[in-house]
Amino acid sequence: MSIRGFAAACGVACVIAVLAASLTAPARADDIESKAQGCGVCHGANGVPVGPTIPVIWGQQESYLVKEIHDYRAGDRDNAMMAPMARNVAPDDTRKIAAWFAAKPWPAAKTSAAAPPDAIADKIAMCKACHQPNFEGGPPAPRLAGLSYEYLRSTMNAFANGKRTNNLDMPGFMKALTDSERDAMAKYLAGL
Repeated sequence: MSIRGFAAACGVACVIAVLAASLTAPARADDIESKAQGCGVCHGANGVPVGPTIPVIWGQQESYLVKEIHDYRAGDRDNAMMAPMARNVAPDDTRKIAAWFAAKPWPAAKTSAAAPPDAIADKIAMCKACHQPNFEGGPPAPRLAGLSYEYLRSTMNAFANGKRTNNLDMPGFMKALTDSERDAMAKYLAGL
């Protein structure tokens, strides 16, 4: 039975319980990989997520991954799947798991965006201060280049409408953009 078939048969709570079991015991250096493998159910065993609204975590910035696991665990970021999963990551394993994913190669994707559209060029340039010139991220900001359009759009909208508040700068910046500007930015960044 596939993971999706299993999830459909037993429900989200059952999937969370099975995956969380792989994360609960403190990890030795040699079993971080086995603990991190449960993340592959959604984020992809080869680094390519199983759905467009799930972010790539292979090759993502370590400091960002640590922050997000912490925020899910602490309730500063809400998600029906991730919050319970993060609560089952032993605090001593958080950085080890984040480092394991950060060391993985970013999944290759076709690129299409050479330059941002003129309508958003000045706004996208502001993002480079944190997300770096090629949008590949750096402490503390995540990589945006190559994330899916759907994930980027959803995240930008969540910051704009106040559903996501675990970053002090992003809500104000996203609220200041129009819906069409956020859409254009998401398309541009997904194409990098």
